[in-house]
Amino acid sequence: MNTLPTDPAQNLARMIRCASVTPADAGALELLESFLKPLGFHAERPVFEAAGTPAIENLLATRGTGGPHLCFAGHTDVVPPGPEGDWSLPPFSGEVKDGELYGRGAVDMKGGIACFVAALARLASRGALPEGRISLLVTGDEEGPAINGTVKLLAHAEARGQRFDACLLGEPTNPDALGDMIKIGRRGSLSGVVMLLGRQGHVAYPHLADNPTRRLAPVLQALLGTPLDAGTAQFQPSNLEVTTVDTGNPATNVIPARVSVRFNIRFNDTWTAETLRAEILRRIEAGLGVVKGMNGASLYEIEWREPVSDVFVTSPGPLVEALSGAVEAVTGRRPELSTSGGTSDARFIKNHCPVVEFGLVGRTMHMANERVALSDLETLTDIYETFVTRWFAAQS
Repeated sequence: MNTLPTDPAQNLARMIRCASVTPADAGALELLESFLKPLGFHAERPVFEAAGTPAIENLLATRGTGGPHLCFAGHTDVVPPGPEGDWSLPPFSGEVKDGELYGRGAVDMKGGIACFVAALARLASRGALPEGRISLLVTGDEEGPAINGTVKLLAHAEARGQRFDACLLGEPTNPDALGDMIKIGRRGSLSGVVMLLGRQGHVAYPHLADNPTRRLAPVLQALLGTPLDAGTAQFQPSNLEVTTVDTGNPATNVIPARVSVRFNIRFNDTWTAETLRAEILRRIEAGLGVVKGMNGASLYEIEWREPVSDVFVTSPGPLVEALSGAVEAVTGRRPELSTSGGTSDARFIKNHCPVVEFGLVGRTMHMANERVALSDLETLTDIYETFVTRWFAAQS
């Protein structure tokens, strides 16, 4: 009887039944370790913690001791499913309906992990696993604060002498069909809060107060009125989005003392975090016109929120070519090389080795009735199997 985890749908169904909503593991990493042991992997499951954050279990599993070292990265934690009544099938059942497997994490991103494991198992069943090392670096903290996950797991691996030559991150990258898109980079992310300052007072005596909301419109116009840039050769334009505006004032007869403007910027390689901060300060002060208010008081404060995600791109080379070629060989389509979308754990991995992202179609991720076609699981498994073979061949 074949005990190797060669069936991606079966792997995924079992993983979905582990209700690993961040920060809970619910047995997901233990199950993944059980998949990998018959393939010759040695696994560690370090737990990391920090003040004010939940302890997180992670997994680092490695097969082989020398030669080129390929890493597959991902996460087993998932977002909450929301009301179960919004689902056609229970969100942690892993049930199949009309050729699609339903469950939270089916797409983001237990499906990618299930397919990569199946790809390795199929290679092993034919005696075709390449010479060299393969590691899986899997966290339970990607959907959470991302403090006790990939960053610390990478440091843990490095402290044990692990050096990766390349990494494939199995996040869902395809907009509509497998073969659409490989992510070769990501824009950076910078968040902050601008506090426009005034003086509290009675609305009937405005001469004794200073209403900061009067300065809100020109500051917002200064921040939002002119594009940050027009985009670059590899990145779409940077964009600043205001996410909340709040005075914290429940009263209708009180002039507020302050108004906060929270924002996030997704930025391309026109900027660094430092130059972008300077530009935002310039725009705020241009909107204010002056930087001092009544009795010389400051008109604003700004707080920059951490962490900052740096912009990055993985240059064309053996990693990108091996993955692009594998996608084309299996699907007949040459994928777009893209830097679109939000952030991912690739922002941490890129400090250790070249990284690319390719996974399932992401149309239902984070939605009720998250699901994946069984045919897509088979296709992605074929792509991963072909990629592993091609990447190691290119290293010889």
